[in-house]
Amino acid sequence: MTDKRYIELLSNPGTVKLADIPVLEYPEFMDFIDLMMGEEGTHCVAYFVLEQENAYRFICCMAADENHAVVILSHEQPLEPGILLQSLTAKHFQFHAFEREIHENFKVDFAGHPWLKPVRYPFNRPDAEKVMDNYPFYTIEGEDLHEVGVGPIHAGIIEPGYFRFICHGEKVLHLEIQLGYQHRGVEKLFTEKKEILQQSVLAESIAGDTVTGHSMAYAGLIESLAGMEIPQNLSRERVIALELERIAVHIGDTAALCTDIAYQFGQVVNEALRTIVINTTQLWCGNRFGKGLIRPGGTNYPLTEEIIAVVLKNLEEVEERYLQVTGSLFSLPSVLGRFEGTGKVTTMQASLIGAVGMAAKSSGMYRDIRWSHPFSAYVGHMYEPVMLHKGDVWSRAMLRKMEVEKSVAVIREMVKEIGNIQNSGFKQAGRPVYDSEFAPSSLAISMVEGWRGEICHVAVTGDSGEIVHYKAKDPSFHNWMALALAVRNQEISDFPLCNKSFNLSYCGNDL
Repeated sequence: MTDKRYIELLSNPGTVKLADIPVLEYPEFMDFIDLMMGEEGTHCVAYFVLEQENAYRFICCMAADENHAVVILSHEQPLEPGILLQSLTAKHFQFHAFEREIHENFKVDFAGHPWLKPVRYPFNRPDAEKVMDNYPFYTIEGEDLHEVGVGPIHAGIIEPGYFRFICHGEKVLHLEIQLGYQHRGVEKLFTEKKEILQQSVLAESIAGDTVTGHSMAYAGLIESLAGMEIPQNLSRERVIALELERIAVHIGDTAALCTDIAYQFGQVVNEALRTIVINTTQLWCGNRFGKGLIRPGGTNYPLTEEIIAVVLKNLEEVEERYLQVTGSLFSLPSVLGRFEGTGKVTTMQASLIGAVGMAAKSSGMYRDIRWSHPFSAYVGHMYEPVMLHKGDVWSRAMLRKMEVEKSVAVIREMVKEIGNIQNSGFKQAGRPVYDSEFAPSSLAISMVEGWRGEICHVAVTGDSGEIVHYKAKDPSFHNWMALALAVRNQEISDFPLCNKSFNLSYCGNDL
């Protein structure tokens, strides 16, 4: 018997009619969320408000990892100020940022929420009195305590963010992270820029180190709304691009971790290897970060035999040298002394905050969209995520090495399958499609496992098929809280190392 409390999506990406999403009374909505949260691996991927003519519609998308499904449900509230709802965060902390965002954008109050502080400070927020200068930082009273502020402008080219530590001597008791300095209004631009090419370029700009990940999420969304079928070889080419991006960033982050512990040999070698990988992407599409490569419906840069040969050759060199340098890295006592036991995030903590991607897998959580909600050429493949349990800097560094090995294997498998498809008379991918018509009055959702973790894009169309609401979520939206937990009871001097071990995105949060 069909449960009338939700609608279920079994494909990723996927589209449903807005009219088919059940509208529950809020108490029933809360009860069902509570029921779902009792299931292993279930977590929220999107919770937002759609402003309708006569009501605010709150739409929640829950990923049921074990069932490989996305469950969608909603509730409605009157289109008036002063809405007060019981907080989901009070019982399930992973909703904290979703409810804070709704509060900031629509002035909805959530009774029982521990800290309804701003997320992004949009220019059109209903409460203009909440500004950076009067941000309500958490405080602890005590003569032996002191506060340390870092940012928002950092050395070098790091993005703006402010970190306030409460310390007892050198030990960090609490870290509060304030972001939102570069709120760009990206989601609003997706509704203002009507051309698919404009939106494609916008998707590439969500997070500069995750061009392929966010572009794939956007392209999948558009293709689902338009009912496009993608040739098999194009799906495999996209996966190759995604895994090249993963390899490049993980190797670059390994270099950065070496920098923070003064292991110069590891820094120099890994930086050189990262360059080889991103130059391979540049050879393919003309841009080191993959801009222009992923487009809805087709491609301007088909993967030729000549490029495939270079990809395989370069990967062979990178893999051999990377395994050599990481073999040295993870066997040096001086390195292990800095990595092991530093910045621990337990499995329980990771689960409570709804951690995704690396932050989850390094803390013992089996969470990877390639496995739980397969997309593109991962469909039909039994992808097995790598996972570690210690939750410290060592785990997050080692997980990068393991991810690189897995990604190299995936690329080789995809290349092999492309060859098999070509030999059997395949449908060649055409040029990108920029004139599609979308399903009207519908909601589409697309999830991709980027190098940081779960990326989620949601689009809602109006009666004429135009996009009227867009939500984009970078993994950092979930994982900044993991960094705050990692530095508790650590020496404040360990913060740069902990921070680099996550390498979260400021701009990916400040949408």
